[in-house]
Formats: sequence, structure tokens, C-alpha cells
Amino acid sequence: MPSRRSFRLELLGPEWAAPGLVAGVDEAGRGPLAGPVVAAAVILDELKPIRGLADSKTLTARRRDLLYDEIRAKALCCSIAEASVEEIDQLNILQATLLAMQRAVDGLRLPPHRVVVDGNRVPTLKVPVAAVVKGDSKVAAISAASILAKVHRDRGCAELHARYPAYGFAGHKGYPTGAHLEALRLNGACPAHRRSFGPVRAALAGEGGAAAGTGAEGRSAQDGPSW
Repeated sequence: MPSRRSFRLELLGPEWAAPGLVAGVDEAGRGPLAGPVVAAAVILDELKPIRGLADSKTLTARRRDLLYDEIRAKALCCSIAEASVEEIDQLNILQATLLAMQRAVDGLRLPPHRVVVDGNRVPTLKVPVAAVVKGDSKVAAISAASILAKVHRDRGCAELHARYPAYGFAGHKGYPTGAHLEALRLNGACPAHRRSFGPVRAALAGEGGAAAGTGAEGRSAQDGPSW
């Protein structure tokens, strides 16, 4: 695919050359062992450009936080949504991710005419939707969505850390690091863990110290994480 500097949405098909609002969509949290998966949708305002948009993974935490505030202030509209741990376990992580994306688009104050999504899979929507591999580094609106989703999820992991400090969520953000796997071995799974993921199943099969429980249902997350 072309670089971001040369990427044009018209390359996706003739309908993408028409005027109209285009939303960028991305997710955060497919790989972790705990917490909901988060998706964001953003329609940027061409009259209020935002400098420094990029794949959220390439930015420092401080830069992401600053851009998060700027995106929320300057975008025509944006929306952040989740699919819960229970939905991940019931549907599988891919389908839960697509559900969170669908919720994020549905939550936009202004309905988009077209939607472009990072990756190679797209949610079912009422408007044309296209996938762009590595779109978070090529399409500004997807970059903005990746930043919103990443910051929102990281803040949610900080909340999980406050509730379940034995697991170290503030550091590993739920990913299967050595420290996280050791905490699972010692403590078992907490209510925020995804039961359908192998390391969590293994912890539940062993002698863990934390009892299984239920978390929050899937919901919109416009006002910040509520894990």
C-alpha cells in the first residue's frame, strides 16, 4: 500500500472519491488476557488539522495523552465503545472486536457516509466500509481512532490495577508478560480476566487464589473507562 503521504481514499474504489463524511476506526486490546476490547471512531475536521497523528504504538504515553485531548477538542465527532469480557468469551475476540467497532460507529454524533477501518476485517455497517492494512499509519482518521482507543484502554488498565493490584495491570496492560503469567499462577484469575484465553483457562484449572466473577456488560464508553 502507498505511504500515508501518498495514500488516497479514492484508491479504495470509485465511491470513495465522492464528497461526504469519512470515519476512521481502530481498536485496542485484542491480545491482552484481561479487560474489554476497545474501539474508537473519528471523523476529523479538515478545517482543524491535528499535527503528529500516527499509529498510537509509535507514540509515547505523554504524546498520546496530549493528542487524545486535541482529537476530542478538534474532531467533528468521535466515539469510543467496548465489548465486555463476557462478550469476548461468548463470541470470540474477533467477533467482539467487530462488535465494539460497530458500536463506536453507531455512537458517532454525525452519521458517516463511509467508514475506513485499520486491518483486514470490517464490521457490518449500514454504510460502505473498507479495510486498510496498517491504516493507523496511513490514514489520519484511523490514526486518531487508534490513539483514542489506546489511551482509553490504558486508563482502564490503571483502574484495574487499583482494584486488583496483585496482577500489575498498570504495567503490562493485560498482555501475557512473564510477570502477568506469574501473577496468574500465584493468584488465579480475577473477574476482569478473559476465561476463553488459554493462560487464563490454565490458571483457573490450577490452584488460583482469586474467585471467578462477572464484569461489566458491553457498553458505550464516551465518558471514560468504567471497568
